[in-house]
Amino acid sequence: MAKHMRVTLEVGPKGKKVVAVAPDWPGLERGAKTREEAIERLRSYIPRYSQVAELAEMDAEFDRIKNVDVVEQYPGTGSTDFWGISFAFSSIDKQAMSHDELERELTLMRACWAFFDDVRRRVSAEMQKGPRGGGRDRDRIVRHTLYTERDWAKMIGVLTPEDAMRTGRGLKAHRDAYCQAIRDYHSQGKSAGKMAKWPLRFLIRHTAFHTMDHAWEMEDKDLTTK
Repeated sequence: MAKHMRVTLEVGPKGKKVVAVAPDWPGLERGAKTREEAIERLRSYIPRYSQVAELAEMDAEFDRIKNVDVVEQYPGTGSTDFWGISFAFSSIDKQAMSHDELERELTLMRACWAFFDDVRRRVSAEMQKGPRGGGRDRDRIVRHTLYTERDWAKMIGVLTPEDAMRTGRGLKAHRDAYCQAIRDYHSQGKSAGKMAKWPLRFLIRHTAFHTMDHAWEMEDKDLTTK
């Protein structure tokens, strides 16, 4: 049977940007200027995200999705308006997760990492520049993505040395520790962070989104075939 994809809409306080989030598929989020444009942009990325679902061995479930179903609209933050990225928590983010639900989300986050690693290996080192000649090359995008995640990992007690993020073995150890720490926090009923408390669902989807956003950026700016 065809299925609908649950979608939540995060609206910036000044209404400048709206972010469409697929809470059941961590990493699939897109922002735009209006509600309709955000939904349509998310729809346009469904074929691209299907590669993540395949890596997670959830492609049969994902391929049954034929439309989206908006289930919630909630207020974002000033950063939502500025960046067009989700920075607030929906009611779904705050819901408790069963063990199986947690493992499903971690599997999808790992699939996002695998997709990112594949993209970084196959795209050109030099990236297509913006209209004014600006923009980062591949290695700077990769460093930004990994080091930002390293900072988020500190919220759940994972302290990965900076140089470890630059080796395959060190990155694997970091990711394993990240997932295990999330499991530990989940078993204790804890949120991530000491000051700003992030629900674990949000931490997972925000990590997955950041990974996918920059993986797709590298794909779009790849000069290999241009």
